[in-house]
Amino acid sequence: MFSPQLFKNQSVLITGGGTGLGFGMADRLASLGATLHLCGRRQEVIEQAAHSLKEKYPDTDIFAHSLDIRDADMVEALVQKIWDEHGGVDALINNAAGNFICPTEDLTINGFKAITETVLNGTFYVTQAVGKRWIESKRPGSVLSIVVTWVWTGSPFVVPSAMSKSAVDTMTKSLAIEWGRHGIRFNAIAPGVIPTEGASARLRPVDDNTENLVKQNPMQRLGQMNDLAQLAAFLLCPQNSWINGQTIALDGGDWLANGAYFKQYFEWSKEDWEKAREVIKAKTKGAK
Repeated sequence: MFSPQLFKNQSVLITGGGTGLGFGMADRLASLGATLHLCGRRQEVIEQAAHSLKEKYPDTDIFAHSLDIRDADMVEALVQKIWDEHGGVDALINNAAGNFICPTEDLTINGFKAITETVLNGTFYVTQAVGKRWIESKRPGSVLSIVVTWVWTGSPFVVPSAMSKSAVDTMTKSLAIEWGRHGIRFNAIAPGVIPTEGASARLRPVDDNTENLVKQNPMQRLGQMNDLAQLAAFLLCPQNSWINGQTIALDGGDWLANGAYFKQYFEWSKEDWEKAREVIKAKTKGAK
C-alpha cells in the first residue's frame, strides 16, 4: 500500500508518542522513513519508546522530548528548540489525551480540569506553536488529531473528554478553512475500541466487556493498532494534499450501529462505582 520510504525527509511530532495509539502510529511512520519527535510527560517512558524504535529502525532519526502539553510556555520552548536544532517538523499528530469514567454529578473540578487542560488546551497550545512557525516560514504542514466517535453521539460518564474532543474536532474544521491558504491541512481520526492498557484501565476497569463489544460491532471484531497506523500514514502523506477538514470514523461501523459508548454503566449501583474507582486507582498507580 505504501512505498518503503514514503516519509523520507519528512519529520513528524507526536504528542503522547511513548505508549498506546501514539506509539503505534510512531512505529508505522518510522517504518516508512519518517524522522520522529516523540513527546510525553514521563521522561523514562518516552526515552524507552524512542530507544525501542531506534533499535527496530536504525536508519531513522527518532528523538524523545519530555513535555507537559498543559504548560503553554513549555510547549512554546520545546517547539522552538525543535525548530532551532532540527529544522522544525512537517507534520503534527495530536494524540496526547486523558480520560476516566465517572458520573458527571460526582466529578470534581480538578478531575474536569485534568482532562480538559490536556485534551482541549494542550492540543491547541501545540497546534498553534507549530502552525504559526509554518505560516511564518511559508512551509506547508499537516495536522492529524485523534478524536472519538462521541463528537457525533455524545457519551455518558466521560463528559469532559467528550466536550474536549468535540472542541478538537471543531478546531480541525475551523483551521482547515483558515490555514488551508497557507498549505496547512487538518484532519482527524475517530477510532473505535482499539484495546490499550491505559484506556482499558480507566474506561473499562472492572470488566472490559470484550465479547459483547465484538458481537455488537458490524465487522465482528475490535480495532487493531495497524488499522489506526495505516490510516494515519495515509492521511499525513504529502501525496494526499487535497484531503482537508475531514474527521474519519475508524470503528467498523460501530457508532452507526450502536451510538454512544458506556451505556452499560447506567446499571451500576453506587457500590459498583466505588469499586470501579478503587480499581482505576490501583491500575493507574504511578502513571502521570
